[in-house]
Amino acid sequence: MARDAHFPRLQRLAASLRQLGWRDSAWLAVARLLARVPGGRCALHRYQFVAQAVAPGSLCRGRGQSIQVTPCLAEADLPAGPMRRPGVLRERYRQGAQCLVAHGGQQPDAAMAGWIWLLRHGCQEDEVRARYALASSQSSWDLDVWVHPAQRGGLVFARLWEEANAVLYAQGVRWSCSRISRFNRASLGAHARLGTHALGTATFVRCGRWQWMAASLPPYLHLSRRPDDIPCLAFDTSRLPHYPSLELTCRILKQ
Repeated sequence: MARDAHFPRLQRLAASLRQLGWRDSAWLAVARLLARVPGGRCALHRYQFVAQAVAPGSLCRGRGQSIQVTPCLAEADLPAGPMRRPGVLRERYRQGAQCLVAHGGQQPDAAMAGWIWLLRHGCQEDEVRARYALASSQSSWDLDVWVHPAQRGGLVFARLWEEANAVLYAQGVRWSCSRISRFNRASLGAHARLGTHALGTATFVRCGRWQWMAASLPPYLHLSRRPDDIPCLAFDTSRLPHYPSLELTCRILKQ
């Protein structure tokens, strides 16, 4: 019986190794251990930074028109959606973020099918003490792409990106940058199908007021214990070698 009890744990470990590889699986194990510290005092976050080309044209080629994507200009007007840490959404609006909200799809009566947030001039990270700066005026930042669980596998993800692409292009943006958890293989895969370029990685460890950062781009290493001691990571899309093809289809974009 004791031997059988280890099988589910071994199966989860094998699945993690297949999906994440040994390095990120090891980081994930450490993250789960830190998450057990009482009071949420410790945490580990490991990020992948990517850039996606922005260009005119329809990504869905006319499909998914039952899914309406519209801007929501104020926190008070946001429909019920995923839970976020208190104050996070207010802070996004304070930074000048724009939220695009999707309605309709497979559950037309649902309050919200999904959302995506756009920040024109970099952003302050929600989860850790970090600032992301954009060196090029033709860059923007996108974050927190969320699709209702009942809508995943449909066209909500594609329609959100189609509308975000149109909004950003009209503003003169040619590259949209974002960060993705290295532990979220589904999101990494979805972004990869959009034709993204890797910009770097960063790992943050927080214990109480202390925060350690190790990144693949300047300043590379950072240690702080004050809320106002924030590392800044800068991303320069002007150095990217070419614009990836935007000949995408809804089938490719599906989650």
